[in-house]
Amino acid sequence: MGQTTFSGPIKAGTIKDTTGTTVGTDVANVGSVVMAQTFVLDIIGASALNQSVAVVPANSQVVDVILNVTTVNNDGGAATVAIGTAADADAFLPATSVKALGTTHGTLDTEATNVGTTDLQILADFTAANGNGATGAATVTVLYVQNNNLS
Repeated sequence: MGQTTFSGPIKAGTIKDTTGTTVGTDVANVGSVVMAQTFVLDIIGASALNQSVAVVPANSQVVDVILNVTTVNNDGGAATVAIGTAADADAFLPATSVKALGTTHGTLDTEATNVGTTDLQILADFTAANGNGATGAATVTVLYVQNNNLS
């Protein structure tokens, strides 16, 4: 399948500026498109720290970070994933077990409110207590609104 790439942000709607007060009388309906970046995590064997999950453009707003465990990790001890930044390792998701199937939505810290004036690299830390797990599969999806400068 073909793919088109261009810089954004992408806005959609038919009325950019409000000229009325009720729906149907020219009330603005333009909104921003939510963007997504998905990364396949390494959650087998020894701990894998600082896995680069996504780079969110400057002035964006992170709206969710989703961890989806599709194959459980079978480490002999605890096995967790935390998602954050270089400055705050669990800014988007605290240490979450990957020893059970499931989908976990992030608990977003202040970094999500406004990415700031420079791009933000989002990192995942997989921590395995024993480092002997031979199974495991998980993805992280980062959802954000590009150029939604909230400051």
